[in-house]
Order: sequence, then structure tokens, then C-alpha cells
Amino acid sequence: MSVGIVSYGAYIPKYRIKVEDIARVWGDDADILSAGLMVNEKSVPDMDEDTATIAVEAARSAVARNNIDPKRIGAVYTGSESHPYAVKPTSTIVAEAIEATPAMTAADFEFACKAGTAAIQACMGLVSSGMVDLGMAIGADVSQGAPGDALEYTAAAGGVACIIGSKESEMVAVIEDTYSFTTDIPDFWRREGMAYPEHGGRFTGEPGYFKHVSGAANGLMEKMGTSPSDYDNAVFHQPNGKFPSRVAKMLGFSKEQIKPGLVVPRLGNTYSGSCMMGIAATLDQAKPGDRIFATAFGSGAGGDAFSFRVTDKIDEVREAAPTVEGLLADPIYMDYAMYAKHKGKIRLT
Repeated sequence: MSVGIVSYGAYIPKYRIKVEDIARVWGDDADILSAGLMVNEKSVPDMDEDTATIAVEAARSAVARNNIDPKRIGAVYTGSESHPYAVKPTSTIVAEAIEATPAMTAADFEFACKAGTAAIQACMGLVSSGMVDLGMAIGADVSQGAPGDALEYTAAAGGVACIIGSKESEMVAVIEDTYSFTTDIPDFWRREGMAYPEHGGRFTGEPGYFKHVSGAANGLMEKMGTSPSDYDNAVFHQPNGKFPSRVAKMLGFSKEQIKPGLVVPRLGNTYSGSCMMGIAATLDQAKPGDRIFATAFGSGAGGDAFSFRVTDKIDEVREAAPTVEGLLADPIYMDYAMYAKHKGKIRLT
């Protein structure tokens, strides 16, 4: 049985802060940071926005894009590392908002930045087994970075929802196969009650990101018997612009192949929404018959790789909901003081 993306939707807050405005506060060199990270600015949630509201907006766009009856959605899974409640699922809020309740199942996923793609794989299993007609997988975050920490320059906000189904006539992209590569590594973590995550510095690079992204990517291509030249586009998790550009080169993908989905320079790292945002941006520009290779990464650590084949349906639904490019357009810029207010960094004790 074929399984694929029946619809997708994205959401990005309108607010932005430039790297130079953060660097000015902490006395850092903005030019060196922007060049090294390959990030110029990042999105910032509004005062009343959180992971739940972002997930709802993305889910509504996904439902609208292919005119989906929400009652067909039998599972809603939201992946995030910034769920608004420690005990209370985000996914029930989303399901209620899109009117998919009550004959459905819901749960929240966590696996750092690949919780959304883990949710896609879970929906693939439910759909292919016949347990549900459609499943919705969401990756959304309002990611955190401590004041003055390196993460503050990239930790952004945004989310993507993908509706997974088995009817090829409805699919915008067939999921040809998937492969995961997982080990245990202490590269990035946040304990219960901690306001901000901690990271293992150099452990986030080679033993974390590069080992698991290349492991998943090579594993899938070996499993399928494909190579980078078989794909029109590729997407890799985007904690910054440097890492996905480097891993693409390591694997044999070109700059042209990753260009449509490389949104991090104008968006920042949306964590659970990062790879999925790149997939959405690529689908926004893809042609029927295109093949897309994608690999998500989550600290802790693991990689999820996917092979997609775009169908003729994409041309029918592409403009029926906001595109990633449209969501990135016309941002509202703020200074560090407003950013700190929006992010709750100013606290009275």
C-alpha cells in the first residue's frame, strides 16, 4: 500500500530580530556570527503565540490546502520540545480546533528537533495498517536559548503540519521509503523545570548532527539503491545554514539541490519544524515527478530520512494555503528589548 503526504501547511510568526541586534547587546561580532552560522535573522512569536497556537495555524492550513474533511483524521500527533504544558497534550487542542474530535486518537511527541518526523512515521504506520484513514503529524516549536548563549542567535518559532494518507489520487507526494538511525548521546538536553536547554558544545557537531544525519541518509539510499543524482532536491535539518550545507556536500548533494528548502538564513531554527519547513518550502516550488530527499535530526540523538516523489496533485493545491515564501515575506522587525519581552526573558522575582 502506498503512503504519502495528502496535504501540508506551515505557519511562521511575523516578527523577526536580526542577528546584529542580538550581537549588539552581548558585544559579539555580528558579521562573524552571521557568516559562520549562515543566519541573518530569526522569527519571534507574538505575545499570545506558543507551540499550540502555531500548531493550530499550521494544521488549519493543511486542512484547507487540499480541502480535507477533518473528521477523516483519525490521529493527531504534535512533535515539539516546547509544549506549553508539562501535563496536558498539545494535540488535543489542535484536534479540537480543526474539528477532528472525538473519534480519533492524539498524543504529543518528543525527540528534540525530529519529533515531527517521528510523528510522520507513526502516522505512516497507522495509515498503512488501516487503523486510520488520515493521520496528522505536526512539528512546531517556540524554541529557547538562554540570554547570551550561542543558541539565542538561531532559536526561532514556527511549525508545519503534514496530513498522511494512502489514496494516491489525493497525495501531493508519495513517501517512497523511510529509514532511521538512532543512538544515545548527550549532545543537547533540558531537564524538567529548566528555563533553557544546555548543550555539549563540540558534541553537537560530529558525534551528534553529522553522524546521525549521514547515517540515516546513507542508510536510506543504500536501502533503496538510490544516489544523490536520483533526486531533484534535498532537505536536511537546519540548526543553522552551515550544518545542512556541509552535510549535503559530504553526502554528494549540490547547493542547487538544497537551495529551495534552505530557509534558515531568514527564519532561524524552528527545531521540530525545521526539516519539515524545508520540505514544505520545497513542495511549494516542486514540479510533478520531482523526487525530494529529506533527513531530519534530533539531539539525543537520531536521524529520520525520507524519499518523496511529487505527484500531479501539487499543482492543484499549492496556492490554496500560504506558502513558506509568503509567510517569510514582509516581516516586522523588533529590537532586543521587545524580543526579550515577547520571549518572556524579563522576569520579576
